[in-house]
Amino acid sequence: MNQSINSAVSVRVGPRTKDARHLYPLTTKRRLLGVSFPADGEADVLVWAPLATQVSICIEQQPDPVPLNKEAYGYWHLRTDQIRPGDRYTFRLRNTDPQKEPDLDGSALEMPDQSEQDLDRPDPASLAQPDGVHGPSQAVDTGSFYWEDQSWVNPPLSSYILYEIHTGSFTPEGTFAALEEKLDYLKSLGINAIEIMPVAQFSGERNWGYDGVYSYAVHNAYGGARALQHLVDACHYRGMAVVLDVVYNHFGPEGNYLTDFGPYLTSLYHTPWGKAVNFDDTWCDGVRRYVIENALMWFRDFHIDALRLDAVHAIKDFSPTHILSELRQQVDALSAQTGRTYYLIVESDLNDPRVISPLAEQGYGMDAQWIDEFHHSLRVSVGEERTGYYADFDRIYHLAKSYIDAYAYDGQFSWVRQKRFGRKLGQHPGYQFIVFSQNHDQVGNRKGGERSSQLFSFDRLKLMAGAVLVSPFIPMLFMGEEWGETNPFFYFVHHSDPELIESVRAGRREEFASFYTGNDMPDPQSGKTFRQTKLQWHLLEQEPHRTLLRYYQHLIALRQQLPALHTLSRRQVAVIPDEDNHTLVLHRWHGDQQVLCLMNFADKPRMIRMPGEGEWQKLFDSADQSWQGPDAQKISKAPATVFSDSGIEVPGESMVLYGQGHEAYHLANPAPMSARLITS
Repeated sequence: MNQSINSAVSVRVGPRTKDARHLYPLTTKRRLLGVSFPADGEADVLVWAPLATQVSICIEQQPDPVPLNKEAYGYWHLRTDQIRPGDRYTFRLRNTDPQKEPDLDGSALEMPDQSEQDLDRPDPASLAQPDGVHGPSQAVDTGSFYWEDQSWVNPPLSSYILYEIHTGSFTPEGTFAALEEKLDYLKSLGINAIEIMPVAQFSGERNWGYDGVYSYAVHNAYGGARALQHLVDACHYRGMAVVLDVVYNHFGPEGNYLTDFGPYLTSLYHTPWGKAVNFDDTWCDGVRRYVIENALMWFRDFHIDALRLDAVHAIKDFSPTHILSELRQQVDALSAQTGRTYYLIVESDLNDPRVISPLAEQGYGMDAQWIDEFHHSLRVSVGEERTGYYADFDRIYHLAKSYIDAYAYDGQFSWVRQKRFGRKLGQHPGYQFIVFSQNHDQVGNRKGGERSSQLFSFDRLKLMAGAVLVSPFIPMLFMGEEWGETNPFFYFVHHSDPELIESVRAGRREEFASFYTGNDMPDPQSGKTFRQTKLQWHLLEQEPHRTLLRYYQHLIALRQQLPALHTLSRRQVAVIPDEDNHTLVLHRWHGDQQVLCLMNFADKPRMIRMPGEGEWQKLFDSADQSWQGPDAQKISKAPATVFSDSGIEVPGESMVLYGQGHEAYHLANPAPMSARLITS
């Protein structure tokens, strides 16, 4: 039997070569891909180009290209003193042929034919593209930055109060330096972790960031690598963690020269943005290395505290070790090396506990995930029309289920998906889930990019904020929601390819054909569309925006001071939904402390009966006179003290918090924000 099998199978045995993983280990103290500067004064140049027969580096100040040496598994390497930080350069590739089978070993190359052509391309691992995606790369020494955060300790993930920021539209200037000037404002609000939307180099000067084509390069319009390092250092000085949004499921459409170097993409799978990143097809090892080393760079060289991985459900990988698992392993190794804690947060539309389960339990080891279903359930509860994916959510029922189970769908039939969806969670704690009432996707992908302030009453804005901030999960705010920003958050791009520009326009017109007529749809390419998304900081000097800001500030302080609210255990949560009256009672406790959150999603007052035993003290009331706008009509009558089993009249669109075991608790009113902090 063995003989017949052996005779029927032809096995190609490659040459014995030194394993590339041992040539360039991932857990070194510095980045290896691209151009790097060890302490000895020379530069290391390393590029993965398995399709090339010859690779040289063209340095702007040097008259002749400098050839790289071919190593194993498609890597090309050079040690040189001819390139310095600030120098601009490209790689010259010869005989790059997508149909060619890459050479396994590092043997000598055959002389190229006279007909062969050279391609000059930016560095796939470029750290700077000062002239944009089509221009030369620029060498950067990230190790030259002087850090002052040696005593910084990344706080427990459970303590995060997240704030999502798009750098370009957060301030009038749209830079890291301008963002840094707002950090004191964010700290006064109670934010201790900012989440920055992707900063990898994309085409043009404005984009959400998900069209990045140079994963290692910090966008030049924002200020580049040094400005990002300075921002992170400033955040750590103020006790704020930094989460960076990264995109590993696709690359952008313009300026993407990766396939000239190697098989970065695969035709085996497709994503909504085109071909999938090659994590398990032929020659995927170099691509996996590219992604993992990129993640390690953000942690090690930029002192980023957590990465948010975009849409991991669009990452296709059937390898024995999933790319997320391998990433977890390598990040843990880096953590052991540096002594710092690094978190991996994912956006996942899978409702699969495996994604956030530990490696030891055959999970992917991610620390936390966004929960869009909480958002959908909450929005429907406050009156969002049940169309599109909202059709799957049944108001109070699914909101109550989200509070308890995190996943609204964990095996039930979904009418939108037309199949059973999701799987039940195990004992995953609440701090593995991030919830919100708004984010860039949910606002920007609406028909008109409307924020909640343009869709709901002032009272409902407060109710939604309360529902998020009293949840047993990590809360996240979207920039400007805390003062009821009225400007929309449109989708915007700044491409230079006319065909691509028209393709983007056509796609948006088709998506929203039933909403816009004629030419009134915002043009995603237009600078005007982008400017309309800028935050209006002057609104903080006006009512009701100032009152809403104080409301958020007070609720965040309440959450941070009450153990029953900031202890994120899913075992210490109960809910009492009343679908007929459109009310919900959220019960949370820790030790002897208990909090009851009475929420009325109806327009009219509703009687809610107090559960539990004993006497309860009022802690917070969204309908209190302190939190009313200029047109206040729904003034609360909820008593300061109430006993169990008695009825409480809760005004429409409001929330009341009662507590037990808080005799020693005295909430100090947060200091009012000065005009210096809130104006532009």
